[in-house]
This record gives sequence, structure tokens and C-alpha cells, in this order.
Amino acid sequence: MTDAWKEKLSDEEYRVLREHGTEAPFTGKYVDTKDEGVYRCKACNAVLFSSDTKFDSGSGWPSFTDPAVAENVGTRVDDSLGMERTEVYCKNCGGHLGHVFDDGPKEAGGKRYCINSVCLDLEKKSD
Repeated sequence: MTDAWKEKLSDEEYRVLREHGTEAPFTGKYVDTKDEGVYRCKACNAVLFSSDTKFDSGSGWPSFTDPAVAENVGTRVDDSLGMERTEVYCKNCGGHLGHVFDDGPKEAGGKRYCINSVCLDLEKKSD
């Protein structure tokens, strides 16, 4: 499947989604986006997050309090870089999306899903 992913994804999308990379903070196209809609996986089009749960965390990456479709978003231990974090991935295609932290808005459950813009496609809500 590696060749198929390389054909489907840009070099940067492949680096992040398939090789567990990270885009530089404050460079992603969805960091400051306020448009309403759903965010889909760039690799497989699965619905992952909603603009309803997006918030400005100041972290430099799009942040969400919850997945839009819990069945499409998985988590697992990531002990790379000499620390233990919780990786977020697309359950449909296995693509790396980012990490989840426990420093989100308390009133929304306290989670911050910190997601790379390059992993997402925004399907804007039609008026």
C-alpha cells in the first residue's frame, strides 16, 4: 500500500499521515479557520472532527475537544521522542493525525485533540 499512498498524498501529507511526522506550528491551513463544517481524513475521507468542537488552543495546530465520529478516531501510546504521549490516528486507514492532551477546556471534558492540518480536508457546511 506504500506506493498507493505515495501516489495519493503529497510528500508532506505522506510524511505526516504515514510516517508519523508533524507539521510546523502555526503553518497549517486550518489553525485559524472559523468556517463551519466537518473535517475529513485527507487519506481516506472518513469524518473525524467537527467545527462545533474546534477551539483556539494557542498551540499552533487545529484543536478539538472531541471527535465528530468516535468510531473513526483511535488513540494509542506514542513513546517516541523520549516521552509518553497519546497518538491520535484514523481508525479507517491508520493515518497518524496528531496527539491528544488533557489540557483542553474543562467545561468540554478537558481534552485537546491537537491535529495536523495537512491530515484534514474541511467539508464546509452549505448555507
